[in-house]
Amino acid sequence: MSGPEAPILRPEQALAELIAGNHRFVTGTPSHPNQDAGHRAALADEQHPFAVIVGCSDSRLAAEIIFDRGLGDLFVVRTAGHTTGPEVLGSVEYAVTVLNAPLVVVLGHDSCGAVRAARESLATGTQPPGHLDAVVDAVLPSLRRAEAEGVDDLGRIIDIHIAQTVEALLDNSAVLAAEVAAGRCAVVGMSYRLAAGEVHQVAGEISAAAGSDPAPAASLG
Repeated sequence: MSGPEAPILRPEQALAELIAGNHRFVTGTPSHPNQDAGHRAALADEQHPFAVIVGCSDSRLAAEIIFDRGLGDLFVVRTAGHTTGPEVLGSVEYAVTVLNAPLVVVLGHDSCGAVRAARESLATGTQPPGHLDAVVDAVLPSLRRAEAEGVDDLGRIIDIHIAQTVEALLDNSAVLAAEVAAGRCAVVGMSYRLAAGEVHQVAGEISAAAGSDPAPAASLG
């Protein structure tokens, strides 16, 4: 379950819930938890999401669907290329410090259009029109890192960009970094395969001591 009486999860338990939900989605056996009218009413006054998803805005990357979750389970922040400006950082900090979410997941995917656009911009020396250049500028550090590491494969570049976003969250948010250092939260990066529907972890670690204070393991169902 989730909501006012939801159990407090440790970071590794929250990650396990996401992986289990994705397995249900991939195998065609979703349970669609926490999507009924009664649960909707129970969440009217408060929420207790067990994970924050900082994901790409791509229409094929709907977090509640690919992780087989429902209302109140996930606090989702989405931008093209999962770029992280001040509003994103503030949203994540709110979910972690006010809503007590124990896990932050940077969720990227293969064939990312934002990474492709940034790659083209770097190759041609041109900038896209309008505010699209802000997205490209945010992705360029990941491309330069990939270039420095001798990586040219798009899939591996995308994984580097996911890892770069994980690092950016921690580098640019002292609040989030403090929560991670205290073991109350963890930040990991995951990549989604559009055709297969599978996610796999590509960045970040959860230490054995993380979140050691909360109650014993309890499934969200």
